[in-house]
Amino acid sequence: MKEIVIDHFAQILLVIAITVAAVALCQRRRLPSTLAYLLVGALVGPHALSLLSNNAEITALAEFGIVFLLFTIGLNFSLPQIYALRHLLLGLGTGQVVITTLVVTLLLWLAGLDGGAAFVVGAVVAQSSTTILSKQLAEQGEDQNRHGRLAIAMSVFQDVTAVPLLVIVPVLAMGESQPLTLPLLLALGKGGLAFALVYLVGRWLLRPLFHDVATHRSPELFTLTVFLVCLTAAWTTLQLGLSMALGAFLAGMILGETEFRHQIETSIRPFRDVLVGLFFVTIGMLLDLPLLPEILHWALLGAIALLVIKVLVVAPLVRSAAFDWPTAWRTAMALAVGGEFGFALLAIAAQHQVIEPQLAQIVLTSVLLSMVLGPFVIRYSGPFISRFHRPTPTTVELGPLPAAATEHCSSHVIICGYGRIGQNVARVLQEEEVPFVALDLDASRVNEARLAGDPVIYGDASDITLLQSVGLDRCRLLLISHDDIGAAEKTITQVRQTLPLLPIMVRTRDDQPVSQLLAAGASEVVPETVEAGLMIASQVLLLVEVPLVRVMRRMKTLRSERYQLLRELIPGSDPLWRTAIDDDARLLSVLLDSGSPALGHTLSSLPCNQEPLIVTAVVRDGHRYRPPASQIQLAAGDVLVLFGPTEQLDQAQRWLSAGAA
Repeated sequence: MKEIVIDHFAQILLVIAITVAAVALCQRRRLPSTLAYLLVGALVGPHALSLLSNNAEITALAEFGIVFLLFTIGLNFSLPQIYALRHLLLGLGTGQVVITTLVVTLLLWLAGLDGGAAFVVGAVVAQSSTTILSKQLAEQGEDQNRHGRLAIAMSVFQDVTAVPLLVIVPVLAMGESQPLTLPLLLALGKGGLAFALVYLVGRWLLRPLFHDVATHRSPELFTLTVFLVCLTAAWTTLQLGLSMALGAFLAGMILGETEFRHQIETSIRPFRDVLVGLFFVTIGMLLDLPLLPEILHWALLGAIALLVIKVLVVAPLVRSAAFDWPTAWRTAMALAVGGEFGFALLAIAAQHQVIEPQLAQIVLTSVLLSMVLGPFVIRYSGPFISRFHRPTPTTVELGPLPAAATEHCSSHVIICGYGRIGQNVARVLQEEEVPFVALDLDASRVNEARLAGDPVIYGDASDITLLQSVGLDRCRLLLISHDDIGAAEKTITQVRQTLPLLPIMVRTRDDQPVSQLLAAGASEVVPETVEAGLMIASQVLLLVEVPLVRVMRRMKTLRSERYQLLRELIPGSDPLWRTAIDDDARLLSVLLDSGSPALGHTLSSLPCNQEPLIVTAVVRDGHRYRPPASQIQLAAGDVLVLFGPTEQLDQAQRWLSAGAA
């Protein structure tokens, strides 16, 4: 028994060593890591060296890679985001997947292929590699161009369309024994039930759960909770006879609406990447190398057909949405590359014997070849198209893209820590209409700040992957306003490794760590003084190129208003922080529910909008109105941002929330 365990361990160790070498080689050659995993799988699989003796265990473990991948995709597709993108995604995104699938299915069916197998091949061809095209476009500096943004948006949406396909493909295996209508309706009904179950329970439970977990400030507990939620949702859909990945995707969608989304994605990313890599190893194991000489000509023909068909389908579709032809052709050429989810669909179809093994090998090899050719097609699409077309103006606006594609705005300020100083600076940036995003680990503060309409995200600002997810490479300035010197030094060191020229400003309580932080790479270190908030705010505005005259005028105005903006602070749950301001005025965000006596009142007639209290802002449908109009009529769902002494704030909150005068 011991010898068996040692042998099995040695096999896994050898496979990991080969994988490390292959991934390193691909990254050195600037090739996608996916190709390395697929190559390793083909090499160690049963059709080549056969280094893994227990493929079933490896395959079962690799399934969790798809579970976590769908979970993170769900994080980037919350329901409000999908609604905001409904015209672009439902038109171009759905059209591309549906038309490509139908065209390929029809062609193969006319060629004599079974209907179920033809549908699977069509669905595989319709998928594109978000990983490959986004990386290649970013390397070319075209990820924010018109065709780059459109291609990324459509490719990310393809990942969503793969979810119902994961439900439908296994049902196709029943085609020979009974009609497909009833099983398909049953599968879709189960999918709807799973969505309702996960959505309703998730909306009621998940936000309070993560809010409570976040108060412990334990990365270990937070990561364990992420695993629990993801796997519980996967288990739920599995019990309904559906894919585990579907449940994980739905749970991700629910959590994508919360302030914890970025930290959740950061926590799960290392496990996801490793398990997804393992999944692609298992896909590579399906590649029959001895059969390759026999099918290579068909695979080459299939790869060329895949590229050509997708270009010919996508380009007219994009053009029909009022984009110019150069944008349409370049978008189509970016989307032509085969996608990773095609492998997942192919593996499920082969497992359920929907598609013959030899045909599966041809399709698998064709998609692999398209992924090899894809980066070159994207790289040279510009010079090629420019020979035939010149760009023309277009009136089409893409609007907001999924967070995975744009991740906030460009030329913004990232504020690490949303305490006193962070909020002081944020107020001034808002007045100057300079975009910013803030990170904080106080869940209570984050929750209340988001209610008030502030772009604040829960997360550890010393985590470089989290900073990258909020657009570190596109920001104008990084401001570290918290007082954790160790975390600040860690943040500076990591940022300097990738962005040596980015301005980094750090706030400290005293001047003791100034030399230490400057040595780490900080651009400016500002110790607290009597006017620390004003000093940092003025420096921030200068670094983001606000004219000096305007900065001086802004500082003078703030002083003339007796620092009210600098006193409008959200305290959070820190007892020391709260104690320090209990005798002073502060901010409070109050959500008006359907029973609030304030409904129907105007701000001017509101009892709690009188000295010493004042309503500084009203947040409605995600829009912040500051200062609010005095005649605005309050409705359920509005958030009032109150400023005043603590005692009066507590009285106002009781009246506004519970209806007690």
